Amino acid sequence: MNTPSLGVLVVGAGWVSSQHLAAYQHNPHTRVLAVCDRSLKKARQRAAESGLTDVACYDDLARALAHPGVDVVSICTPQHLHCRHVLAVAEAGKHMIIEKPVAINPDELGRMRAAVRRAKVRTVVSFVLRWNPLFQMLKAMIADNALGRLYYVEADYLSYNGSWWSGWNDARTLGQGVSAMLVGGCHAVDALRWFAAPGELEAATPVEVYAVSGGCRKGSHREFNPAANAWIDDAPPMEYDGLEVALVKFDNGMVGKVSTNAECVMPYRLPLRVFGSLGTVVDNRVWSHKYPGQSDWVELPTILPDSSQVSHHPFQAEIDHFVECVATGRESHCNLEDAVKTHEIVFAAIQSRERHQPVRLPLLGDHPP
Repeated sequence: MNTPSLGVLVVGAGWVSSQHLAAYQHNPHTRVLAVCDRSLKKARQRAAESGLTDVACYDDLARALAHPGVDVVSICTPQHLHCRHVLAVAEAGKHMIIEKPVAINPDELGRMRAAVRRAKVRTVVSFVLRWNPLFQMLKAMIADNALGRLYYVEADYLSYNGSWWSGWNDARTLGQGVSAMLVGGCHAVDALRWFAAPGELEAATPVEVYAVSGGCRKGSHREFNPAANAWIDDAPPMEYDGLEVALVKFDNGMVGKVSTNAECVMPYRLPLRVFGSLGTVVDNRVWSHKYPGQSDWVELPTILPDSSQVSHHPFQAEIDHFVECVATGRESHCNLEDAVKTHEIVFAAIQSRERHQPVRLPLLGDHPP
């Protein structure tokens, strides 16, 4: 690949920005030119911690976007700020990676999609688990007919989000976090779509969602810290239900179940189950017609999505993919157009809970880009 050198701006100096910066520094075709944050001190601190001595730091996005040589932007800000930042980056004509979730309501989602379509810029939404080694191995096996005709998939986001996470104070609120499924569970929602489609680089299109919610943590000041295995009695409360369960129908006939449990007292996990006419997957264990004489599960020796630590996630592979898409002018399988469908499941689940009935998709319409 004859890739030109691309100048990079990273917007947002929180937890996840450290991995974006590290991945750009290890890609031979990118150079970090600037870091921007609403706190100039934090921007400078993040640049210094990343070993970047020759970069500009800003606390104003418009000035940062005008920095000479910027071609691509990583948007690593809190989710309630994403819409205004995506609109500004699109208006500036820059390609972008957008951290998940990209929007906090359908209106924002539609405005962002329209802006990206007008600007004709390349996008990747950071559903980074699509580059997890287990995910990649399973998708390759599914594409090779290891499970036969798929008919049912399950994915669950099991975590205890709380004050241990630097972004929690924004994400825990109803106005800015919106729901447990949006804040973190959207990873499981995207996994559901990813494994409901047979193609190696294909995600299924949802057509109907029915959801319920519950749990016992909402409004409580008592909080569990899974890293320390300890309880805190004066934590700021989560303002939405911690448990959400949704059933999803897809246009290819697949049925899926996805849950988000943001109050399970246990280490983080994202379990998967995929069922087909000729085989089954349970996490990294496979039972398949491809293994004649099989008498026990075949266990895949690979990296599972079993940590909430941002350093555990495959940002290098994701950003290398993004750089290649920009260089070759092709669209990503994980672009904003595709990510709209994942987010629509989340927003439809909220509507379904409020109305006590199934919700049909798409919410935004399905007009071609």
